[in-house]
Amino acid sequence: MKNLRLLRNQKDLSQQKLADILHISQQSVYKYEKGITTPDFQTLMRMADFFDTSIDYLIGYTDIPHKIEPVTEHKLNPDEEDLIQKYRNVPSSFRKAVQMVMDEYLGRPDH
Repeated sequence: MKNLRLLRNQKDLSQQKLADILHISQQSVYKYEKGITTPDFQTLMRMADFFDTSIDYLIGYTDIPHKIEPVTEHKLNPDEEDLIQKYRNVPSSFRKAVQMVMDEYLGRPDH
């Protein structure tokens, strides 16, 4: 629970107030923050929802403090797949030139 105390302090909550919000005891919050014990999965989910973060961030598995957005799969047509494969085969030193040509063709300013 590496980041629980940090998140709690950012919201200016006491251990007791957080415990009340999560329907657990203040002693549980203390033990989670000190690494004496770990919360069950349901409590972890309530914490992550309350702090709008991921369980991975709560337990210190990642340094990304926000929830990971769901990824939607996009189907590519054969021409798009071919173009992407060709781009991947271009040496990285030439990719900027390819991007510039595409931007010029599309009338976009350089980025």
